Amino acid sequence: MAALQRRQGQHAALAIAAVVIIVGVPLWWRTTETYRAWLPVTQINELAKLQLQLSVDVEVVFARGTLTPEQQKKVPLTQTQDEEHMVDEDTALRYRYETRYRTATIMEEDALNQPTAAEADLSLHTLSESPCGSVVVYVIPEASSLLPEVVEVYIGQRRTAMLRIGAQMRVGRTLKQLLAHLEPRIQQVLQVMSFSHSDITAALSDRVRPSPGNKESLADSMRAFKSSPGYEITFSLLNPDPKSHRLHWDIESAVQNYIQPLLTKLAPVANFSIDSQILYYAMLGVNPRYDSSLSAYTLSADSLAHVINPVEARLGSNAASSNPVLNFLLYVPDAHHSPLYIHDHKKQKVHSNAFHSPRWGGIMVYNVNDFYGPDPVFPMDINISMAKVMGVFLAQLRLLLGVQSSATPPGFVVASCGSAGLADWELDRLMWSRTVENVATATTTITSLAQLLDQIGNIVINDNIAQQVSSTVTSLQLAVAELEAGNLGFALQYSKEAILASERAFFDPSLLHLLYFPDDQKFAIYIPLFLPMCVPILLSLLKMLSEARQRRKEKQAKRD
Repeated sequence: MAALQRRQGQHAALAIAAVVIIVGVPLWWRTTETYRAWLPVTQINELAKLQLQLSVDVEVVFARGTLTPEQQKKVPLTQTQDEEHMVDEDTALRYRYETRYRTATIMEEDALNQPTAAEADLSLHTLSESPCGSVVVYVIPEASSLLPEVVEVYIGQRRTAMLRIGAQMRVGRTLKQLLAHLEPRIQQVLQVMSFSHSDITAALSDRVRPSPGNKESLADSMRAFKSSPGYEITFSLLNPDPKSHRLHWDIESAVQNYIQPLLTKLAPVANFSIDSQILYYAMLGVNPRYDSSLSAYTLSADSLAHVINPVEARLGSNAASSNPVLNFLLYVPDAHHSPLYIHDHKKQKVHSNAFHSPRWGGIMVYNVNDFYGPDPVFPMDINISMAKVMGVFLAQLRLLLGVQSSATPPGFVVASCGSAGLADWELDRLMWSRTVENVATATTTITSLAQLLDQIGNIVINDNIAQQVSSTVTSLQLAVAELEAGNLGFALQYSKEAILASERAFFDPSLLHLLYFPDDQKFAIYIPLFLPMCVPILLSLLKMLSEARQRRKEKQAKRD
């Protein structure tokens, strides 16, 4: 009877252990495991080693009188030139220039016979619009009246340039020698109208360490706002003395006439929203000094850094948007501190009487003391000249958005950007930089996310995050492919999609590590639950094992 009860107890312990091991442990493991969706880690690691190729389509058109009959027989002609730059061990750049040489058509010859270079540029643009990112160089004879004698290259508002060829360059030269002689000038044109290596490396400043010889481009990139899918622009009128001045500004029509054309042209780069406000009793926070030699108050360059913080507290913030805010302030000094002039580091008056702060905005001081008569009566109604104000703000806006015009070599003339405030080739330069910056930023973000998820194994990776990561990788691959193909517009669009998807994945609330228990807390929770149940089972199994060994020894002893 005792043996039967012992055998039943053993069977019960084995049954309980079997249920726990076969059913309980898998069920517990399944219900408590961390869900981690599949991520394209291999493709992310490939993108981490950034290998970019920027392809530019260049067309060189020879006008009548620039080629000999023998040279004309050898065109059209296409050449490809590659430049490779190893920025660091994980970043490599290649610039490919696909140059096509041809002679001008009859309609292009008619356009080049216009009285001025500006009219010729417009006529050539109406004939055919060059694709985004491309450059067309028209080689004109030395006797052409389009350019003054001292001008060798004219860069228009579109994507065309005119290069004067000297008589000594074509007489007695083969076509190969002529092209080799023209190549340095064409490269200079491309450096101005397309992109330069310093511009591209400056766009990679968050990824690679800037080189010492790249200080100018780096300073320009640090002045401009980082690439963003949208920007908020705020125009503020500061009236510290409303008892003396009743200020009137037609900001709505001024924005439509001066700012909106530029923003319309920048639509492929980002979205913009504009608002305005008037702040009363808003002071600069810095006491200007009176200069008896000028009979005016002055703000030194050293004091400008202390102007922004007190004013910024009054500006407010747009909490509904995460886009960067560009602030443009028009400050009208009160009657007791007027006129007020800004001085530079050389103690000279700043012509625009304005200054800008990198990645913040600009401030302009607008003096109204000229409106005062011999016996001024306060409060005085003052209409602000918006043309003067918007001219300054437009120049500051270009700088803050990264519209940089590189220094032109001697003999170059660059046409004014016109009513749009931006030339087509300036837009292309910005798009090249923004595309490379977006690709580099999205690549860094998604690589950091993959490393974070690999290091912390108990973070849930839901399907939405996996979808955003996959979307980022796909958009990055498409952006790199379009850059290689020379399709700048598509490359920029894909790079914007990549950076948006990478930001959504990286900042997803479900990835917060604080929402999950670390391992020590898991042990603290599970041990009180499993230990009381597991100890009796383990003791029973150990006892059964001990009894089995004892029986085996007794049987062995009987056989002996």
